[in-house]
Amino acid sequence: MKILYFDCFAGASGDMIVGALIDAGLPLDELREALASLPLDGVTVNADRVDRCGIGATKFRVHEGSATEGAARDRHLGHSHAHHHPHRGLIEISEMVDRSALAASVKTRAKRLFRRLAETEAAIHQQPVEKIHLHEVGAVDSIVDIVGSVFALEWLGADRIISSPLNVGSGTVQCEHGTLPVPAPATTRLIEGVPVYSNGIEAELLTPTGALLVTDYAERYGPLPAMRIRQIGYGAGDRDFSEAPNTLRVVVGDCEESRAFERVVVIECEIDDMNPQIYGVLMDRLQQAGALEVFYAPIQMKKNRPGTLVTVIASPEQRDVLSGLLFRETTTIGVRFSEMDRERLPREQVSVDTPIGRVRFKIARRGTAVANVAPEFEDCARLATEQGLSVKDVYAIVTKAYLDWKP
Repeated sequence: MKILYFDCFAGASGDMIVGALIDAGLPLDELREALASLPLDGVTVNADRVDRCGIGATKFRVHEGSATEGAARDRHLGHSHAHHHPHRGLIEISEMVDRSALAASVKTRAKRLFRRLAETEAAIHQQPVEKIHLHEVGAVDSIVDIVGSVFALEWLGADRIISSPLNVGSGTVQCEHGTLPVPAPATTRLIEGVPVYSNGIEAELLTPTGALLVTDYAERYGPLPAMRIRQIGYGAGDRDFSEAPNTLRVVVGDCEESRAFERVVVIECEIDDMNPQIYGVLMDRLQQAGALEVFYAPIQMKKNRPGTLVTVIASPEQRDVLSGLLFRETTTIGVRFSEMDRERLPREQVSVDTPIGRVRFKIARRGTAVANVAPEFEDCARLATEQGLSVKDVYAIVTKAYLDWKP
């Protein structure tokens, strides 16, 4: 299984994504051929090697006009968003994509991205989607960046795409509607529900295009996953910061087996002054409210008082509801939480005929190997009562039956 990891330690933008994928092996000529089918007159692209704070990276550039006219239009991370270029609407951009010779899957994904962006702009400006003109991303270079990124990711053919938390930068940015704080309004909406941070660099590190692409493709966020690394690519932004290399890194590798990862939030609090009868009700209500797991552990607290550590594991979307329930149902006055990944083994249930009756077994696999097998306890308890046997004897009988039966 091929995995692509976006390492967004210096944010992300559309040209950084394309540059990183070129650096990781995407043939520039294939990208040029694909983009040449877009009805954008006088547009060319190139890529060159640059140095960013001591790191070699690929800078992807879009040129408008004749080759003798010029350089790519500047689009620095942290510079003005107020471009003086025609603003295109969603319908016009979608028609441009449809008229190209791109693969159907690339067209579909690109149009979906532009629609998502238009819906984001419409929500910000309180206008219908049909009346929205895509300001920054309606410009030629951003259209090329989005379509080029979709083509590049399709060419790479990753089975899974994972991203680090996103560094958004800080400070202000000059937009179409004036000076605004970083992240810009469109970027902020696009990263709702996504782990982000700022390390203090005063620049717009995450652009709307970068936010759009990473959040649409990444299935989860976290540290570099386990893999055998095959390719590494660095895509450069325009500016060269002294604090850190202004690059996006992509890491491509192979994972030998498919694993079921999911993002969870862990909520904890300590309690030493509550009626212990309440804990049973609390666990029931937390589980009814959507907690995946709830457990208690005895701890020693200040003044040598015995207490209880309450731990709740849930999907990140349930954090606010479950934290509120802890405040309402217990005596705690503070909770802490952290997000992390967990791996769950795929499970299946099979029924096996045994000498004393039919029993259901739960089977967990890691890759193709069986990692765990267990008979259903309720079936064993029922058979023990019916046959006049101990539960442990029933376990021994049905386990042997499974071993004799297993394919």
